[in-house]
Amino acid sequence: MPAVLAAVALSAAAQDQPAGQKTLKGAYEDYFPIGVSVGPRNLSGDESELILRQFAGLTAENVMKMGPIHPEEDRFNWEPADRIADFARGHGLKLRGHTLCWHNQTPGWLFVDEKGEEVPKAVLLARLKAHINAVAGRYKGRVYAWDVVNEVIDDNPEKFYRESPWYRICGEEFIAKAFEYAHEADPDALLFYNDYNAVDPEKRDKIHEMLKKLLDAGVPVHGMGIQGHWSVFEPNDANLRAAIEKYASLGLQVQITELDISIYPAEDQRRDPVPGENQTFTQELEQKQMEQYDMIFRVFRDYRKVITGVTFWNISDRRSWLDNFPVRGRKNYPLLFDKDLQPKKAFWKVVNFNRP
Repeated sequence: MPAVLAAVALSAAAQDQPAGQKTLKGAYEDYFPIGVSVGPRNLSGDESELILRQFAGLTAENVMKMGPIHPEEDRFNWEPADRIADFARGHGLKLRGHTLCWHNQTPGWLFVDEKGEEVPKAVLLARLKAHINAVAGRYKGRVYAWDVVNEVIDDNPEKFYRESPWYRICGEEFIAKAFEYAHEADPDALLFYNDYNAVDPEKRDKIHEMLKKLLDAGVPVHGMGIQGHWSVFEPNDANLRAAIEKYASLGLQVQITELDISIYPAEDQRRDPVPGENQTFTQELEQKQMEQYDMIFRVFRDYRKVITGVTFWNISDRRSWLDNFPVRGRKNYPLLFDKDLQPKKAFWKVVNFNRP
């Protein structure tokens, strides 16, 4: 082999190998902060050690959502969220808030009166404002960015907005109001719309249309949160780039808010396993996952002037929201660290790259 080709081959091989004590936050400190979603249980022991070594920011996976933090109209459950906020502040980690308005994990009391009948729009909007004032107000100066509104665009190409109780009672007005209330509660926080399948061209275009309408009306939206719940089979390079560019064309920041790469094809309907279907992390799937992580982070780096944060959804393969979802009893392996919190091959692909 000629000397030049041998050197190129050696360089390529070296990028697949561990390089000292490289970390996610260190590798990307000149690009964008790398965060991770957590619960209070993750803030001690070996998981907390991994968090502090590898990540620059935190997002509360569940405990800041409406249901967990505000289960009754006159009662807030602050302690779990406070633990995460205190941990972030104590260790100098950036903190994202998730999420102020969503159709899931939302307490039923919001939508009904004392007789159990559906409340009118004015009442529901007043309750939304009170909730946002309380939550965003409590963490003012500690949460630098909020996922304000989550997943209001329907996946059905024949529909635009999701038929949620919010939409049924308020129409689309609740979306703009949520951003306005959040801005009033914390004028310095960055405010994001957050959704999954946001790289899919049909849904991407609907999200873009909604965001443009909000921005044209002067609604304080600062960013688009692209949920990265992807798989080894999708998205492709072209669709990912097109989505980032389309959202950025509105003058918005872009963040990847919920990143994991499932080893199985995308599904969203719960089901039982089919006899004979693969449920193991094979060498072939490990290779596919490594290649997919390599591709998406290459794209992220290309858009470093637009992307202002990347957040992994869970710490390691020890526990992921994709375990048992959508297939009951099925383990998934979607993250960069294995069940023993050791870096996988995909990790080294992500951190070992040639800088421009």
